[in-house]
Amino acid sequence: MEKKITIRDVAKYAGVSVASVSYALNGIDKITPETKKKIMDAIEKLEYRPSLTARCLSNGDSKLIGVTLPITEEGDIPGVLLNNPFFGEFISGVEYVIRKEGYDILFSGVETNQQYKDWIQRRRLDAIIMLGVYPHSLFNEIKQLGIPIALTDAYEDYAKEFHRVMLEDKKGGYLATKHLLEMGHRKIAFVTGSIERSPLNKERYEGYLEALREYGIDAKKEYYIEEHVDFEGGYRAGNELVNRNIDVTAIFAVADIMAIGMMKAFREHKKEIPEDYSIIGFDDIKFGSYVSPALSTIKQDIVKKGMLSAKMVLDALENKSKHYETIVLKPELVVRDSVKKINVNIDEIIR
Repeated sequence: MEKKITIRDVAKYAGVSVASVSYALNGIDKITPETKKKIMDAIEKLEYRPSLTARCLSNGDSKLIGVTLPITEEGDIPGVLLNNPFFGEFISGVEYVIRKEGYDILFSGVETNQQYKDWIQRRRLDAIIMLGVYPHSLFNEIKQLGIPIALTDAYEDYAKEFHRVMLEDKKGGYLATKHLLEMGHRKIAFVTGSIERSPLNKERYEGYLEALREYGIDAKKEYYIEEHVDFEGGYRAGNELVNRNIDVTAIFAVADIMAIGMMKAFREHKKEIPEDYSIIGFDDIKFGSYVSPALSTIKQDIVKKGMLSAKMVLDALENKSKHYETIVLKPELVVRDSVKKINVNIDEIIR
């Protein structure tokens, strides 16, 4: 097996000390230009590849950006990537930006404050990107660590003390419901994850209610279904809607994965989309355009959200600024094939 070249081999070849090679690799101005040239020539000749870990330890950086997802609902598991393609698209955006700057991602789910704090310190993370909802006490603890933090989809007041990337989720909920109303639907179910635990779900629900009020329609309790935000949760919601014979013509689901799960349940009950039920989702994950019929949805640029979050922490690492920035993205209606227009009684039209 070919011998691995070490820093000692470089020092011996160049006729200098190991410390001098270390100075050259880390840009420390303690050697002459002539000595540095001899060392760099030796590195090229021997094809030496310095250990990234060793270099990071020497300058105090790990070149690692932590990305975390919360455990926000009962039934969540650390393997969250299995349950929601949204997370994969978000992380792709983060990775694209940080890789170009020589950083890597370290990814984890979060269950307790102490586990999270220990994880940050043990891995010597340079910065953190946090997606979703976390307890206030966790923010107080990690803020003391003095590393850049960017929050994604955080609505709480204390989140203003950090860099944030958000979406106008209430506007998205409004656009989804308004589209169904404009297509003639008046009996519209709202399928969601926990509103009590997730401000994001609450924002989308508020948008749903606002659109109904605009059309003079009261929200009915029986039209509200709360389930886990994944494919299985949507599947259970679809079965509940059919088995309880809930009298609706359309559904707004707070996530595409819930909408797709509902579509599977409807097919098993011999219900057609959009003939029997119209349905609109939220997120515009890639899967949505490939299901049949293609899913109408509210688009948030998930990859862009990840890219912006990454740029925020990289800028903070470079500039050491105490100014916190908030970026709010705008949702867009994407019309496909899962919503049909129905006739509406002229007396129901708002003039």
